[in-house]
Amino acid sequence: MAGEVVDLVNQKRAGRCAPLSVDDRLTTSAQKHSSDMAARNYFSHTTPEGVTFDQRIKAAGYPRPGAENIAKGQRTAAQVMDSWMKSDGHRANILNCSYKKIGVGIDTNGFYWTQNFGF
Repeated sequence: MAGEVVDLVNQKRAGRCAPLSVDDRLTTSAQKHSSDMAARNYFSHTTPEGVTFDQRIKAAGYPRPGAENIAKGQRTAAQVMDSWMKSDGHRANILNCSYKKIGVGIDTNGFYWTQNFGF
C-alpha cells in the first residue's frame, strides 16, 4: 500500500511538479513513526517524548527534512490520499514542488499512515 500512495502522490503532482522518488531513509522514518503510533496508541507528529518529525527524519540519516503528513483509520491508499487532498495543509505538502523525495509508512494495526517528504 505504501507504493500505491507514492504512485497516487505522483499522479497528483503530474503537470505541476517533478515526481517524487522514494528514499529508503524517509521510508524508514515514516514506517517507524506509523508503527510507534500504533504500538503506543497516539496520533501526533510529535512522539510522547517530544521528538518531532524533522528530528526523526534526521535520525534516520536523511539530512534535509521537508514535511510530514499523518493519517489514521483509512483502509486503502485511495482513501488516505482522498483525506489528505481534502486538507489544505496536507495537500500543500503533496503538491510542494520543492520536495524531491518521499517515504511512506503504514501500520495496519489501526491503519496509521505517515508520509515523510525531503528536499
